[in-house]
Amino acid sequence: MRYLQSIGEYFLMLKGVFGRMTKRSVLKELIFKEIDEIIIGSLGIVAFLSFFIGGVVALQTALNLNNPLIPKSLIAFAARQSIILEFSPTFISIIMAGKVGSFITSSIGSMRVTEQIDALEVMGINSLNYLVFPKIIAMFTYPFVIAISMFLGVLGAYTAAVMGGFVPAEVFLQGLQEEFDPYHLFYAFFKTFLFAFILATIPSYHGYYMKGGSLEVGKASTTSFVWTSVVIIVTNYIVTQLLLS
Repeated sequence: MRYLQSIGEYFLMLKGVFGRMTKRSVLKELIFKEIDEIIIGSLGIVAFLSFFIGGVVALQTALNLNNPLIPKSLIAFAARQSIILEFSPTFISIIMAGKVGSFITSSIGSMRVTEQIDALEVMGINSLNYLVFPKIIAMFTYPFVIAISMFLGVLGAYTAAVMGGFVPAEVFLQGLQEEFDPYHLFYAFFKTFLFAFILATIPSYHGYYMKGGSLEVGKASTTSFVWTSVVIIVTNYIVTQLLLS
């Protein structure tokens, strides 16, 4: 019953988010602030992880290609498919659930603890719209981060495979273009938009409805990360089943 209550509260929160709108000039400033903190602030860790995990994927594939009948171009093909279909959109989103999700939950939760949310309501401001709506809009630029992740992942795979002497550059580039299906990019970015909405709303829910003091803020951040990751994984399964099966 508690889980059903939480689901109901979540959807009521979404209704409240798109209810009475805050002044446009205020929202504009808040949205740019959220883009700077959530999106721009995450580029460093995303770039680092994407480059090196792309390299690891290429190395693992190269080291397991023992059959001389299998073309070396498969290294690039496997790296491209892994990075575009799953690593960049899904794995990076789970990492962002820890970084961005915890930040969102703790920032809203701290406002709840210090009664700043109550103060907004007293002033006649729709606190849900003021706090959550800018985060949702800011997260819709998240596919830009995933596009950078894809590029750097492939670059990392190229660097590891070619510089490591596992495959010539021209063979790697040939494998990178083999059987490329643009629909896979649509699939990846479609689920990225869904993940962006999840990353903005579930942590906001856990921060907005938390009760207690500063200790509970930490617990809410942990719970937020767990549930955001679970919903992302389940959504990934459903979208894959619907779009790729």
